[in-house]
Amino acid sequence: MGGAKKKSPAQQEKAQTGDSARVSGKKSKKGKEKEGGPSRAEISVILPPEQAGRIVRGARAITALELARQAGVKASAANAYLAAEAREGRLRIAGGRSGHRVYAAASASTSPAPTESSSPA
Repeated sequence: MGGAKKKSPAQQEKAQTGDSARVSGKKSKKGKEKEGGPSRAEISVILPPEQAGRIVRGARAITALELARQAGVKASAANAYLAAEAREGRLRIAGGRSGHRVYAAASASTSPAPTESSSPA
């Protein structure tokens, strides 16, 4: 009653090409490994402060993801570095929303200018 079902012509062709690939020594698409392709860069968790400082100083504004890409570290490490620098006053939050902050270097020109006192002379 329930014997093997007949394969469709497309399935038969696929089975034939799979058999011929096994005979010739080639791997199928699923078993294919990247041999000659570019390898991914090693992502580290530690962000050297001198490297991060160089990247931040070279940019007008930077996000955690951009710093992570340029430095080759995890986004969480870059975000922690930028947040710490902002707390210490070396960076300021220039924009962003929903936790995705845009940081810029804190400079003297961004601080409020001293007001002149008008004294009667």
